[in-house]
Amino acid sequence: MDMASQKVDIDQILKEVNSGKSGLTEEEAQRRLSQYGYNEIQEKKESRIVKFLKKFWAPVPWMLEATIVITLLLDKLLDTYIIAFLLVFNAAVGFFQESKAENAVELLKQKLSVKARVERSGVWKQVEARVLVPGDVIDIRLGDVVPADSVILSGSLEIDESALTGESVAVTKDTGDIAYSGSVVRRGEALAIVYKTGSATYFGKTTSLVQSAGSKSHIESLIFNIVRDLIVIDVLLVIITAVYSYFIHIPIPTIIPFVLVLLIASIPVALPATFTIAMAYGALDISKKGALVTRLSAIEDAASMDVLCSDKTGTITKNHLTVSDPLPLNATREDLIRYAAYASEMASDDPIDKAILEYAKNANLLPDLSLRSSFLPFDPSTKRTEATIKVEGKTLRVAKGAPQIISELCGMRYEDIMDKVIEIAKRGYRVIAVGAGENSMHLVGLIPLYDPPRDDSRKLISDLKNLGVSVKMVTGDNAPIAEEIANQVGIEGQVCSLHGNQKISDECGIYAEVFPEDKFKIVRSLQEAGHVTGMTGDGVNDAPALKQAEVGIAVSNATDIAKASASIVLTHEGISDIVEAVKEGRKIFQRMLTYTMNKIVKTIQVVIFLTASFFAVRYFVTTPFDIILLLFANDFVTMSIATDNVRYSNRPEKWNVKALIVTSGLIAALLVVEGFIILYLGIYLHFSKDMIHTLIFDMLVFSGLFNVFMVRERRRFWHSRPSRYLLVSIAGDIVGISLISTFGILVTGIPFYSVLIVLGFAFAWMAVLDTIKNYLFRIYGL
Repeated sequence: MDMASQKVDIDQILKEVNSGKSGLTEEEAQRRLSQYGYNEIQEKKESRIVKFLKKFWAPVPWMLEATIVITLLLDKLLDTYIIAFLLVFNAAVGFFQESKAENAVELLKQKLSVKARVERSGVWKQVEARVLVPGDVIDIRLGDVVPADSVILSGSLEIDESALTGESVAVTKDTGDIAYSGSVVRRGEALAIVYKTGSATYFGKTTSLVQSAGSKSHIESLIFNIVRDLIVIDVLLVIITAVYSYFIHIPIPTIIPFVLVLLIASIPVALPATFTIAMAYGALDISKKGALVTRLSAIEDAASMDVLCSDKTGTITKNHLTVSDPLPLNATREDLIRYAAYASEMASDDPIDKAILEYAKNANLLPDLSLRSSFLPFDPSTKRTEATIKVEGKTLRVAKGAPQIISELCGMRYEDIMDKVIEIAKRGYRVIAVGAGENSMHLVGLIPLYDPPRDDSRKLISDLKNLGVSVKMVTGDNAPIAEEIANQVGIEGQVCSLHGNQKISDECGIYAEVFPEDKFKIVRSLQEAGHVTGMTGDGVNDAPALKQAEVGIAVSNATDIAKASASIVLTHEGISDIVEAVKEGRKIFQRMLTYTMNKIVKTIQVVIFLTASFFAVRYFVTTPFDIILLLFANDFVTMSIATDNVRYSNRPEKWNVKALIVTSGLIAALLVVEGFIILYLGIYLHFSKDMIHTLIFDMLVFSGLFNVFMVRERRRFWHSRPSRYLLVSIAGDIVGISLISTFGILVTGIPFYSVLIVLGFAFAWMAVLDTIKNYLFRIYGL
């Protein structure tokens, strides 16, 4: 819908709302209030209890819950308590870290909490805007927030719709035009009839989009895919073991504990918590650099983002009108600027007045405004400003405004200058004309105005391009101005419009003449094409697109609704902090990749080794309790990977579960060989079964810790230093496990020398595997 120019038939509207120009009676208004409801946004709320309970409904919780049931049936209460603790721990971390600070719908509701002057039963009264109904006649004047979508019956207004449309220049509304709720009256006064209220308004429809918008969590999909593949491997091994046990006549009750061991070993218990902590830790780092994260998963999405749709006004540009190359016609450039300044007001909020006076001041051409004997501010009905000045004994009239109006004042045809106006307009500029004269006015010249790019926009777009992120500009402006701004900031691609036969495609770099509701469609279409999409914006009109995008970014001067709908809010002027957010996101991705690969390697190693060793020696080389202890010894210690020192990639990161599983599987297969060497060492040393359980437990712990050193670095393991927290936690784990194994705490004690042998062998085996890892990483692009 073209908000600036749509005209409606007043008689038709009056008929449609069944009202007259004198409004409704109080009784009829009350009846309609029951019919249409309050003029406010109906919000959708979810209780905090429900949000918390949802943390127990996901792949990892399902596996933990199944394990709890099995341990209860086996009467292993200690195991049950420990696993239940892990389940609640994961849920609590996810719930508290992912809580959102604000509610976008609540802010939208507050936006409509204004007063309105309404005629009821022939009497004018002030009421809360929430009780307005279709058919009410209201009075709108300077400074008012328009309380509902209303059709102007009489009068003229200049309205700021920037919060709704994103465009900075105020628009004129005359009889028959629609004034939209949420816009602000800058000049004039008018009577209007309420046409739409609440959720039926343009503002309300935006709210509906905000409520329905939302991207699918890539983290949830990733965890689901990993767990799914691990379960498949687990089930296959259980079936193979059960069949083998049947043929060698091992009783089923003997096999059940082994099934429990495999189930526990295959659960990536700390995976959700580690991801959440890594993103929370990264969010803290990003906040120090000027970007507040309101949805943690957006950090991971920022690492994968390959397309960024950017609103033009206020994001790429300054949202501040500026004079560009004045065109004198019947005077000098200096006189043109001085006359334009005389016809401008210092105290005015008019962006055109401000632009001209600022330009005159910077060019040292600002005249003495005290020479004015009169000044008429801009009036939407006359579309001009006018002043009378006394210079050198002469009294001159000067005026500035729309070229059609000023040319008529100067006694000339608009067609005489139309070519020049069109030529300037094609470059994307708004044009005003200036006239001056003693008895009769003559045309002094034309002044182009435009909203210039931010100083940092070009560098930002270049930096994002170097990071593999394609920037697309989205604007309601026409194609010429969009292309002009795009050229200035370095945005490449075709100029496209959604309202012709053109479709959204990768070839489009500029979307021009975009209606506010189209931004949401653009983001969703790019997502459907497989892109991880970002969106920047600052107004109410941007809110649905910001909510829909994986990475919704609100600039520092954005409206509250835009900030609440976004997942990242910039706190510094400009948009250069986006680059830092992308870089930090990619660092966090590397940390999560390290943890995920380590966990997959460890899981596959454990379940395959335990199965193969059962085939080889015909008894279980570890116990369910040892595996639970392993979860604490490895998983929760390696959560410190969330703080690790990493480098960011120069291309968008993508999760490739297949490559992860295959690469991890090959590394795990070589670790299985390591396990058999340690197993046969225990047999060679004539260790009892319980001592072998401890020996294998140590091997699984130490190999898991050293595996972190190996997979955290994409080159050789010594090329970068792990973070202090990671080093301390791993060192502490090694010391702790060595002590409990030597002194027989929770496990059967074994000689200290055997612990040292396992520790040294695990490190040496990792150093050898590191060469193979580099080869696999190159093949699979990890």
